Amino acid sequence: MTQTTGQDVIRLFEEWAPQTLAVEGDRVGLMVGTLEQPVKRIMTALDVTEEVIDEAINEEVDLILAHHPLLFRPLKVIDTHTTQGRIIQKALFHNITIYAAHTNLDIAEGGVNDMLADALSLQHTRVLAPTVETPLVKLVVFVPTTHAEAVRKAIGDAGAGHIGEYSHCSYSLEGTGTFKPSEASNPFIGTVGEQEYVEEQRIETIVTESRISAVIKAMLDAHPYEEAAYDLYPLKQQGKSYGLGRIGELQETITLDALAEKVKQAFEVSTLRMIGDRNKRIKTVAVLGGDGNKYVQKAMHAGADVLITGDIYYHTAIDAIEDGFVLLDPGHNIEKIMKMGTVQHMRERIAKAGYDEVTIFESNVNTDPYQYK
Repeated sequence: MTQTTGQDVIRLFEEWAPQTLAVEGDRVGLMVGTLEQPVKRIMTALDVTEEVIDEAINEEVDLILAHHPLLFRPLKVIDTHTTQGRIIQKALFHNITIYAAHTNLDIAEGGVNDMLADALSLQHTRVLAPTVETPLVKLVVFVPTTHAEAVRKAIGDAGAGHIGEYSHCSYSLEGTGTFKPSEASNPFIGTVGEQEYVEEQRIETIVTESRISAVIKAMLDAHPYEEAAYDLYPLKQQGKSYGLGRIGELQETITLDALAEKVKQAFEVSTLRMIGDRNKRIKTVAVLGGDGNKYVQKAMHAGADVLITGDIYYHTAIDAIEDGFVLLDPGHNIEKIMKMGTVQHMRERIAKAGYDEVTIFESNVNTDPYQYK
C-alpha cells in the first residue's frame, strides 16, 4: 500500500487555498522540513511557537499546518540559542514538517474570513477588498460516446464547469474520431496498424487555472483511451473574484454594544476594544482577520456600519471616530478559528481521497500573547 506523503496532503490543501491567492510578498508554503516524507498525523496551529513544537513532538506529529509563517523574513543564521533556532532544530530532529498558509487561507473561499463571517451568522456575504480574479481556461476533450458521461461527471466533480451558482456546466458535439495505433500501442479500441473510426463527443467546459491539474487528472482517470486527446485554451474573461475580508448582513439590526457581546461569544474572547458610539444601530458588518488598519476606509465606502478586525492603531481609531464610523477590535488572535475550521475542511478532503491512515487535529496551545486584568 502506498503511503500518503506531505505532498499528497498539501495537494489537497492547495486545491482549497492555492498559493496563487496569497498577497504579493507573503511568505507561504513550506517553511521547514520536506513534503516528501510519509504523513500520518497532522496538526493545525495559528502560530508556530516553541510550545506548539513541543506539543507536536508529544503528539508524534508529522506535519504542522500553520496560519502565520514561521519564517517571515529571510534568515541569515540559524542560532539554536534563539527561540526560532530551537524551533527549527526541534522540527528537523523530530522530522516535523512546517507548512504555512497565510493570506491564501485568509482569501480562499471557506477560509479564515469566511469562517469569521459564518461565526457571526452573516448573510449575503461578499468580498470586502478584492485582490485577484482567477484566470479561466477552456478544456476541450474528445471522448468515445460510450464513456462521455463518465468523463463529463469526473471533470465536473473535480471542479470544472462552475458558472455562477451552477456546477458541472459543459457543452458537447458529436463527431467521428480517427486514429491508427502503432506497434508500440495498446489501444482500447481498434487494431494495431489499422485506421480506426470511432463515434466520439467533443466536450467543452470552463476550468479555473488553479483547478486545472485536478481536473486533468480526473479526466485522464475516467478516460478509456491510452492517450487522451484534449486541448486547453486561455480565456480573456475572468473568473471568481477573491479577496480579503467579508461584508454581510446581520439577521436583525442591533446596537454596537450588543454586537460586541455577540463577537466576544462567537470568537471566544473575554474582552475587546470598542471604538465609537456604542448605541449605534448595526446591520451591515465587515469583518477581517488580522491587522485591518488599512481597510477601515474600504469598509466605510463599502457601506458597512462597523468593521470588526484586530490591531487597530490609536490614530486609526481617532480618525474613525471623527468620520462617525465604529470599530470592534477583538484582537489578532481571533484567527485561531482557522485551527478547527481547517481540521473540519481537510478531514472531508482527506476522507474523500481515501487517506484512511491520516489523522488531523488542532493544537491545544493558546498562542495569544496578551493578558488582560
